[in-house]
Amino acid sequence: MPFTGAPNWHDEAVNPSDSTQSGGNGAAALVQEAAIELLESVRTELAGLDLPLALPGVDEARAAASAAQAQLDDYILPRWKSLDAPLLAVVGGSTGAGKSTLVNALVGHPVTRSGAIRPTTRQPILLHHPDDASWFTSARVLPTLHRVHGELAKEQTPASRAGASPDASAMTSLVLVADSAVPAGVALLDAPDVDSISDDNRQLAGQLLAAADLWLFVTTANRYADAVPWKLLLDAASRDITVAVILDRMPQGAEAEVAEDLRAMLQREGLAGAHLFVVAETAVDGLGMLPGQAVAPIHDWLRDIGDDAAGRADIVRRTLNGTVRSLSGRLEVLATAATAQQDAGRQLAQDVESAFADAAARISKASSDGTLLRGEVLARWQDFVGTGEFFRAIESGIGRLRDRIGAFFKGQPPPAVKVETAIETGLQAVIVDQASRASEDADQRWRADPAGRQLLGTDDLSAPSAGFAAESAAEIRAWQGEVMELIRAEGAAKRSQARLLSFGVNGLGVVLMVVVFSFTGGLTGAEVGIAGGTAVVGQKLLEAVFGEDAVRRLAKEAKRSLEARCESLLGHEKRRFLERIGDEQDAFEAPAARLRILAAELASLGEMGGHA
Repeated sequence: MPFTGAPNWHDEAVNPSDSTQSGGNGAAALVQEAAIELLESVRTELAGLDLPLALPGVDEARAAASAAQAQLDDYILPRWKSLDAPLLAVVGGSTGAGKSTLVNALVGHPVTRSGAIRPTTRQPILLHHPDDASWFTSARVLPTLHRVHGELAKEQTPASRAGASPDASAMTSLVLVADSAVPAGVALLDAPDVDSISDDNRQLAGQLLAAADLWLFVTTANRYADAVPWKLLLDAASRDITVAVILDRMPQGAEAEVAEDLRAMLQREGLAGAHLFVVAETAVDGLGMLPGQAVAPIHDWLRDIGDDAAGRADIVRRTLNGTVRSLSGRLEVLATAATAQQDAGRQLAQDVESAFADAAARISKASSDGTLLRGEVLARWQDFVGTGEFFRAIESGIGRLRDRIGAFFKGQPPPAVKVETAIETGLQAVIVDQASRASEDADQRWRADPAGRQLLGTDDLSAPSAGFAAESAAEIRAWQGEVMELIRAEGAAKRSQARLLSFGVNGLGVVLMVVVFSFTGGLTGAEVGIAGGTAVVGQKLLEAVFGEDAVRRLAKEAKRSLEARCESLLGHEKRRFLERIGDEQDAFEAPAARLRILAAELASLGEMGGHA
């Protein structure tokens, strides 16, 4: 269930840095507890979010949901739970920008030389001060990355993996290097190239940058306007993250012009507060190291951050609040995607419901407008009641039928079973035909919709299920048995017993079925002489036995029973489609509504401490 008990974040006006692992002051501790509860609710909702239908933009929405959940796990929740943890500064940038060389220069010695620690796709490097080791050796941040200590960072053999967790070999490894040259309170993470030709590299780079408290974004004089880095920088601006942009390998004489242009670009894109450092193009020594003075301003800036607890807290507050606000916006987008899923699901369901409702209506009409009182059913009925004198008597005066009817049924009437069989065959043909039309219609409607096509896959639902004809026949026979029970129950009255015995339960049951098949009473003209005449005979015969009111009641009850059985048969076929959509469409509280509630609460949380 979504969290709805958040305090008024603005009224609290609490800086996250006021709360420590031990709980901090009372107000800050309450804010921290409520924030974590809200964020856990958001994570649960994202984990359960299902966007199954192939709608435009659904792949992007699924990726956004996955990325939001990952950021909650990698950064937002860990940071809210450990507000006083050291900052994580991720060093990112384009291919060839010199990130690893810069990291080496910042710590004063090589940490990425070949054969020792290799910054491969699966092994980003995190450098931290030894006093900060406990914050990073656990799975507090980036929990999906397997920890490997620097001295074990060479390519692992199967034997070296034996001591790791069961799935550690399948996880990306985060290489931890404790180095006293790294300022306490700030850790450096050397990320893969953001524009790498490897999909895994790019995805990992994005994951690491999303888990950062601040960015050191490295570019060069000829790459600083590239689209891929700027896409990430714009994301940083939307999150209000603290960014330092490093212009590396700056040619002699171009510094002023390039730096001015880059500053203008940063300002236009909402990153006017970003720190800009320029590293001149400088020869490296035999170990591939830049001279210390080339990166001294960057090193001093990081050291000052490490020494300034209040400054670190301000960076935490700014980045955390901005990231939460950004997450709120993503939930709104996902809520829109969930609404589109619901609307599409309802439309697909409506297409199916409409197709089978039309089929039910056609069956009802065919079984009540006299359509079935033709062909084989009419022939068997005429065999049953006789021809010649019987119909001439009807023509001479239908009103005298009550007095004369017994004369045509002396002794045992002809067997009614042939009429029952003809009714079963005719009614089954109607039901199967209409179920086939409905299945084909629903299948065609779904195949005209990308979401429907995805749900159908390679399955063909354009015809009824294999056993439908047999099920229909069984259901009709069950209905016929129910009609016989109605006749038997009605004949239990003393005044009807003699006539019931004279005509027989089966005989009168068949007559009631014939009456049901003309129950709309709309037959006129020539039809009266064929189907209509058949129905009139049946109705008058039943009235002679049970009375007019009883016949009307029996016919209505038999008709309702038949329609209920037909709807049940069609419902089974309809479910073949609807079960592919699932029950989410009818949920009392839709995912979209829950996402919007959580988005609103996140927006309030994200504004908690104001802007830096």
